[in-house]
Amino acid sequence: MLLIVKRTLAATLAWLVSYYLLDAPSPAFAPFSAVLIMQVTVYQSLLQALRYLIAVAVGVAMVAAIGFVVGSDLLSFVVVTVIALVIGRWPKLGSQGSQVATASFFAFATYALAPSAGQKTAQLGEIVLLVVIGCGIGVIINLTVAPPMRYRSAEYALRALSNALGGLVSDMYPVLRENEMDQERTGEWRSRAENTGRLIAQARDGFRTAQESLYYNPRLLLRRSPRRPSFEGYGAVLEALVRSLYQVGSLTRSLDQWRRDGGGHDDAAFFRSYADFLESVNKITEVLGELDEDVLEDQARQIGRLAAEAQERCRDVSDQAGRSRLPLTDPVHPYGVLVVESTRLMEEFQHTSDVLGAIC
Repeated sequence: MLLIVKRTLAATLAWLVSYYLLDAPSPAFAPFSAVLIMQVTVYQSLLQALRYLIAVAVGVAMVAAIGFVVGSDLLSFVVVTVIALVIGRWPKLGSQGSQVATASFFAFATYALAPSAGQKTAQLGEIVLLVVIGCGIGVIINLTVAPPMRYRSAEYALRALSNALGGLVSDMYPVLRENEMDQERTGEWRSRAENTGRLIAQARDGFRTAQESLYYNPRLLLRRSPRRPSFEGYGAVLEALVRSLYQVGSLTRSLDQWRRDGGGHDDAAFFRSYADFLESVNKITEVLGELDEDVLEDQARQIGRLAAEAQERCRDVSDQAGRSRLPLTDPVHPYGVLVVESTRLMEEFQHTSDVLGAIC
């Protein structure tokens, strides 16, 4: 809603300048530009404004060059189109690459309809001027009217991954404890673990947005607090959760393949100890799923205590595997993978605990 209001304000001011003050023949270029370049963050607005200005300037300059040399007939239009589409694929222009062709078409139409060479030049220059005005107004509005700060986006990213991991683990440990695994359940666990790629991509995108919201943002001068958690710390926690999801995916694949091959529950005591470990992991994800910078210090201490408890449960898994003399190196059985992944999971959550403790 805030972005809609700001875009409306920017478009209105751009129309006021281009239509009422400049009396431009094509005033829509200015509000169109203001709306187009305004993004969620100040950084993205500046970046898109620069790319759009380059795209329009290149398109208009190309039309001017071809028009004055060749003219404005059909062959000239074909040449302009081909060149514009080729230039538009330049990676540096990003999503604004298509605007090279758009600007070229409007510029070509303006050039073709202008009655004299002087008017052709003036109107082409006016297109660039209107785009500069629109981009400038859009950037100024985004800088001065509630410039977006996305600290919470980083927390939402961590919460999303924590909830996904916790939801899967919380379904697994009661089944392992009761020794009730079947192919349907292991298949469901594996499918859920394998379908987290999209969620991971969204979480990383949200985190990048949070980081970008700080670049060139004037609100930093007023609101920045030394107690705010660093994005480097949040980023480390995010990647630890991503790795944890991959590790849980590995153990679900191992369990599912074991059940598909007809494996049975060879050691109930081992699976009970593993269930205890996963339950301790779930407790950590519950806290991470409610991460809030306002109470982060208390949450970090709580995670530290839970990590110490999970460390004990992880050692119990290895000890139980040794006492039961399980075939850890036998690829037919999942025990080796489960022990390895429990150790890796514990390392990630210990790392998470250490990082949160350091940034508080």
